[in-house]
Parts: sequence; C-alpha cells; structure tokens
Amino acid sequence: MSVHTEVRKVTTHTLQRMKLNGERISMITAYDYSFAKIFDAAGIDVILVGDSASNVMAGHETTLPITLDQMIYHASSVIRGTNRSFVIVDLPFGSYQSNSKEALASAVRIMKETGAHAIKVEGGEEILESVKRILGAGVPVMGHLGLTPQSIYKFGTYTVRAREEAEAEKLKKDALLLEQAGCFGLVLEKIPADLARQVSESLHIPTIGIGAGRHCDGQVLVMHDMLGINTEFKPRFLRQYLNIHEQATSAVQAYINDVKSRNFPSESEQY
Repeated sequence: MSVHTEVRKVTTHTLQRMKLNGERISMITAYDYSFAKIFDAAGIDVILVGDSASNVMAGHETTLPITLDQMIYHASSVIRGTNRSFVIVDLPFGSYQSNSKEALASAVRIMKETGAHAIKVEGGEEILESVKRILGAGVPVMGHLGLTPQSIYKFGTYTVRAREEAEAEKLKKDALLLEQAGCFGLVLEKIPADLARQVSESLHIPTIGIGAGRHCDGQVLVMHDMLGINTEFKPRFLRQYLNIHEQATSAVQAYINDVKSRNFPSESEQY
C-alpha cells in the first residue's frame, strides 16, 4: 500500500517562523514551467517571478518594457510547475506607481489569473498608499528597497545604493514603514552589508538580500546568472553554480556535427 505524504507548502507564516528560528530562506527566480518544476522539487523555499524576465527572457536592456499581461503569462507557467514553493510575482513598472486603484487592480489580476501567492513592489514611502490598498484587499505584499531596477533612469547606474547617510536613513525609515503597513518581507538589493544587517535586525519580517551581504534572513539570485546561462553579468555578489552556456554550446555543436556527418540518427534510433 502506498502512503500518500502531503506536501507542506511554504507560506508567509513559514517564512516568518524561519526568521524567528534563524533558518535562512532560499529564493530564486523562475519564468517558466520546466525550471519552476526543477527548483520546486529541489526544495527551494521561494520562487520569484521577477520582472527580470524583461532582461533574461525577452532581451530588453531594462525591466521597464515588460507588461502586466506578460508577467501573468510567466507567473501562470511557474505556478503550474510548483507544488511546495511560495511564489511571488513582481508588479511591473507602471502598473502600481501612479495611483493606488490601478495598483490594486494589477495585484488582483495577478492573483486571480495566475494562482500566485503574493506580489512584490519596489519603493518605500512614495508607494505606501498602493501597498496599503493592496494589503487591504488581502493580497500579501513583499517590499523591495535599495537598488530598485525599475528606477534605473533616476539612478543612472546599477552601482551600490545607500552608501551616503541620508539615503541609508531613508532606507531604514522606508523598511519600517513597509513593515508597519503589513508587508510580510522585504528584498534588499545592492546595499552595504552593515546597513542590511541593521535593517534585518530592526524588523520582525524577513529580509531577502541580493548583493546585500550575509546578514539578511535569506538570499535571492536570478536563475540565469546563478546557472551560468547568461555569461555577461558578473557582479561581485554573484556566485555561479553551473556553466550552462558552455555546456549547452558544446552539446549543440556535437548535435550539429552528428547531423552533418550522418551519424544521427543511427540504426537503433529509427523505426
């Protein structure tokens, strides 16, 4: 007789408990069914359907061009591949900044049409009204402070943020505002490790770092960077665990050679 063991899904409650117990949270981006299935089965805690899809899936220079419809397509694909992981979806640029009604409508569409578990937004005090309205409708929200890629033209560069005291103080204030509003967690991107430590220690909610040092409650990487699919992006904070670019190139070249030399298909590979 086979024993059916129920999968324990990761929830916002799980993530909160992990922070309390000092257990680090693992998070990775995914944009399609196949990779989501691999990551979920491997035991990843959180999958982020990032607006980085604009860069790594669509080839745009920034995250700005991706639309809400495209994010919904990617998120739906990811959800179909997950069983246990907590899935968060980025609200794309322009779908929440201008007014809170639009922000809520965008968040509701993502939740209804994809089956995802939460949304993520970039920014602090300036988007607080949108955050409160989305949370008021019962949609879990994750914040994102530090380097916020949707504001790249304002920053003018992808360098480390909040090195200066004024920006660091604003970040700390924004982090508390987001927690008080009801966000369940916070991504801290490319800020000094000591600032990330201060923020992580000052909050009850978990922080997830990317280029923010080892004191955050968890870490996130873009799958294309971590797996070595994309080879151009090599910041200091990136640890590459595989070189798919190299392996895939070799495999495809071997396939081409086998086709050209009539080595593929062989006798045993035909009907």
